[in-house]
Amino acid sequence: MRVLVTGGAGFIGSHVVEAVVAAGHEAVVVDLRPPPELGAVEWIRADVRDGEAMSRALRGVTAVSHQAAMVGLGKGFSDAPGYVAVNDLGTAVLLTAMAGVSVTDLVLAGSMVVYGEGAYACPRHGGVRPGPRLPADLAAGRFEPRCPRCGAGLEPRLVREDAPVDPRNVYATTKLAQEHLAAAWARATGGRAVSLRYHNVYGDRMPRDTPYAGVAAFFRSALEAGSPPRVFEDGAQRRDFVHVTDVAAANVAALAALADRPAGTLRAYNTGSGEPRTVGEAARALAAARGGPEPLVTGEYRLGDVRHVTASSRRLREELGWRPRVGFAEGMARFATAPLADAPPVSA
Repeated sequence: MRVLVTGGAGFIGSHVVEAVVAAGHEAVVVDLRPPPELGAVEWIRADVRDGEAMSRALRGVTAVSHQAAMVGLGKGFSDAPGYVAVNDLGTAVLLTAMAGVSVTDLVLAGSMVVYGEGAYACPRHGGVRPGPRLPADLAAGRFEPRCPRCGAGLEPRLVREDAPVDPRNVYATTKLAQEHLAAAWARATGGRAVSLRYHNVYGDRMPRDTPYAGVAAFFRSALEAGSPPRVFEDGAQRRDFVHVTDVAAANVAALAALADRPAGTLRAYNTGSGEPRTVGEAARALAAARGGPEPLVTGEYRLGDVRHVTASSRRLREELGWRPRVGFAEGMARFATAPLADAPPVSA
C-alpha cells in the first residue's frame, strides 16, 4: 500500500508515517517542513491548499491519512480565518484532488472536540446535555455544569460516536466540517472514509511553546523551563490522554480496514486510551517524573474549553481490533523527558 500522509512532518503525522512504514507500506509525506529521519520516506514540500501539488502527490497512491491541520484553541477568534483555511479549505482541496485521480480511501484525523461537553447523567432526569458554561459561573469558580432542567449536579459519562455533536469553539467547528466534507466526498465519489476522533494525544515530538498545542505540551514546556505547570480551573477537568504511538497504530488499523468498508460512507471512531484522568493528574504526573516543580492551580479559564469530555473507544476496539498499548503512568513518565519539537508554521 502506498499511503500519502498529509502533515507527515508534524507531531502526530510523523508517528503515523513511522507506523505505516513499520507495517510494511510505502509512505509519502506532504508537508511544508521535511519529516524527521524516518527511513526511506518520500517528502513533497507543499501546502494542502495547493490543488495542483496535491494531484501530483496523489499519483500512484492507494490511500490517504489526512493529518495536516491547524490545532488547539489558539489565541482567540481572530484565528478563525486560519483555522477555516487550513482545516476546511485544505480538506476540500485534498478531497477534490483525490476525486480527480480516483483515490478512494481516506483516514481523517478527527477530534473528540466535535462533541462539545461530554455525556452527563442527572440523578433525577437521566442523560442530559448541558449548554455552554456561563462566564459569570466560571469567573466565580463554578466550573461544573449543572442539569439544564433542575440545576442538580451531574455525573460525567463516556461519550459514544452516536452522541449529538455540539462544537463549542472555532477549532471544533472546523473539525466537524472536515467530517461533513469527507462524508460528502464519499457519497459523491464512492469513496470510503474513516474519521478517528482523537482524544488528548501526547508524546514525543509535541511542539513546545505554542498556543496551538495541547495541554500536555503546555505542562511539559513549563517544566522544561523550570516553571510550575499552570493548571486552569481547579484541575478536575476529565480528559482521556492517549499516547501518540497508539494513535498512529489506530491509523494503520483504519487504513487496513478501509477495503472492507462500504463505498460511499464515512465511519467515525473515538480514539482514546479508555483511562479517564483529570488535567491536574496529568500535570502532577509530569512534574513528579521530572522532579518538580509542583503544578500551580490558577483558577483561570478559557471560554472555549469544556469541563469533561471522555469517550468510549469500544467501537474501535471491536470493529478494527485496535488496543492502546501505553498506559497513563508509563506514557506520562516517558513524555516527561521525551524530546519536544519546535512549533510548526501555523499553516503547516
